Amino acid sequence: MENLSLFDQVSLDGNQKPSPASAKLDVVKMEFAGVETLRWSELFSGYDSLHAITYSSGIGFVCQLLGLFQQAEIIFGCDEVLSYSLQEVMAFQTKTLERMRETAGKMKLDLISRIEEGSLRFYVARSILSHEKLYLLSAKDGRKRVITGSANMSFSAFGGGQRENICYLDGDAAYDWYMACFRALRESSTDQIVKETLLVADSGENLEELPISRTVRVQKALVLEPVEEKKEEVRFVLDVKNLATKLASAVPKPDKKGKLLLSPEKIKIIRKQISADEEREKEERREYPQLDIFPDERLVRLNENDLDLSPAPEEIRQDIALFLNYMEGYEKFHGDVSGMQHRYYEFANWFFCSPFMACMRDTAVRYNQQTLPYPVFGLIYGQSKAGKTSFLETLLKMMIGQKLKLSAPDFTRSSIETLKCTVHGAPIIVDDLTNTRFNAHAVETIKNDDFGIAKRLLRYPAVVISANEDVKAVAPEVIRRTVICRVQAGLTNTEVMKSSVVRTVQKQIGTAFYREYLRRMLDAVPELLEELKNTEDAPDILSCSSQILLDIFTEYAEGTLPDYIRLLSLEDYFSEKVTGSYAIKTIQNAWKTSKRSFDISLRTNELRYNAGEIYEAARIIKELPETLEAHKSREWIVMNLDAAKEFFGIDFKKPVFLLGR
Repeated sequence: MENLSLFDQVSLDGNQKPSPASAKLDVVKMEFAGVETLRWSELFSGYDSLHAITYSSGIGFVCQLLGLFQQAEIIFGCDEVLSYSLQEVMAFQTKTLERMRETAGKMKLDLISRIEEGSLRFYVARSILSHEKLYLLSAKDGRKRVITGSANMSFSAFGGGQRENICYLDGDAAYDWYMACFRALRESSTDQIVKETLLVADSGENLEELPISRTVRVQKALVLEPVEEKKEEVRFVLDVKNLATKLASAVPKPDKKGKLLLSPEKIKIIRKQISADEEREKEERREYPQLDIFPDERLVRLNENDLDLSPAPEEIRQDIALFLNYMEGYEKFHGDVSGMQHRYYEFANWFFCSPFMACMRDTAVRYNQQTLPYPVFGLIYGQSKAGKTSFLETLLKMMIGQKLKLSAPDFTRSSIETLKCTVHGAPIIVDDLTNTRFNAHAVETIKNDDFGIAKRLLRYPAVVISANEDVKAVAPEVIRRTVICRVQAGLTNTEVMKSSVVRTVQKQIGTAFYREYLRRMLDAVPELLEELKNTEDAPDILSCSSQILLDIFTEYAEGTLPDYIRLLSLEDYFSEKVTGSYAIKTIQNAWKTSKRSFDISLRTNELRYNAGEIYEAARIIKELPETLEAHKSREWIVMNLDAAKEFFGIDFKKPVFLLGR
């Protein structure tokens, strides 16, 4: 009979062959000679050397098996679906070493002594190997055996406790062919585990001792080429894991020994529970929007219905006119109106772009890129009656045709992550979050912004938080992960009551403008994803989005565009001058009005500023870049004078009559 070899898609140089229908495979032709019933020890005994490839393994069995051989080489592969990017290789090698240290116990000393004397060599994969398990045995008298099939190097596989496909071939021909393949894979696809690596206490703290790191030191350089995953396989594995997680709540718990007794009655109970869970999920999906974007297919679905991405031009013009009318309404506010319009437009650009962030972040992780340029959190805060809530509602209405927000008391990290599994695409709006709840729940949620990455989720939503002035300070670790919009303008109570612009716009505005935006973004995003795979510099999706918005406004708006509609870039969101804008404005105003609040020391090159209150000093210092070397002493902030001059744009020279004060 014929059997596809484990090397059917791997050439002798260790690289994957292309796999179109026309590609030729190495096929090992076997003959069925019969079936034997053997213990594992009988299958392996009588030989002097072992060369093996295994995936899942039990170190106890490995040690016992190695006792049968004078010489041995073992390659440990990974049985998960990996792309073999650098982070995956390092993680796999780290966990393999940890497992060897944890489970080998006292036997580890024997392994180390054998490694030291050269009779044992361990290797760990750094690129894709194959799917079959392989054991090559040879004896000094010339006998040779190849064992192959499904069995990994473990007691569960070779102890008869589970069904395995195990075959063996005796003789030189099979052994020599498989040995040539083994050596090619060992040289091109693995790194050696040496004695020093096993003796390191914690490889997570000593990445330089990982096998791949030692290979780089020896070879001086190493080219690592992640494989293009088979998308169907990856998606199937993830779908199975995600479905298993969903079913876990409906399945009864096993007993203390891990056994689960199933009966027809229990199956009925499980079925009823699953049906109830599915019905509850349907209810949630009816309540919360599902904006699913498929860049590869140039397709967008809203609540499982395909969106028309060719809206009528007159509908686009109407949406644009209503949006511009809405933004013009801010000119009646008191305070920094122009700054408010500019900040709100910047936020709208990110808000509209946010459904694409999940796929950008997924690609960034797979290709060893930063996820920070693709933020999935937004914060609007500042004085009350600044129109924050109505602004967010209007943006969401433009996207999906409905308004939806989460009340602040419901906001916790667990509730948000649960909701992010339910809502697709459209941002989740958390309204009117207090400073206490922001610090208790939002900060930790934002700092741990790796949601969806491990499960390869591609359509989870961004989270937008609105808060009032009581959010006193935003920590640096939040600032670099969040699009922040701080507003300093508002209306009086009576002006709020009289205003009808918001109600009119929200009643009449449609989704035509956003559907036109989506159509153009779907043309651009696939190119950004390819650029993300092939360049070191992360492509700027926010810049791309602002260009598309500008093009649509230019094409469909009547008259001259307001100056806040402009090209934007990542710098407009995360440069030090932007993230430190409150600190800059505060210091500049204080210098104009109260120079007595400053102490200047040319001798020590220090600038000291009295913020008046401890909380205000804390608020300012969190926005200052590291170059200022800033530190706080109660209400005083101490900074490097030369760096402060450059950052704040102030020469910091006091009049003669104030010197020494």
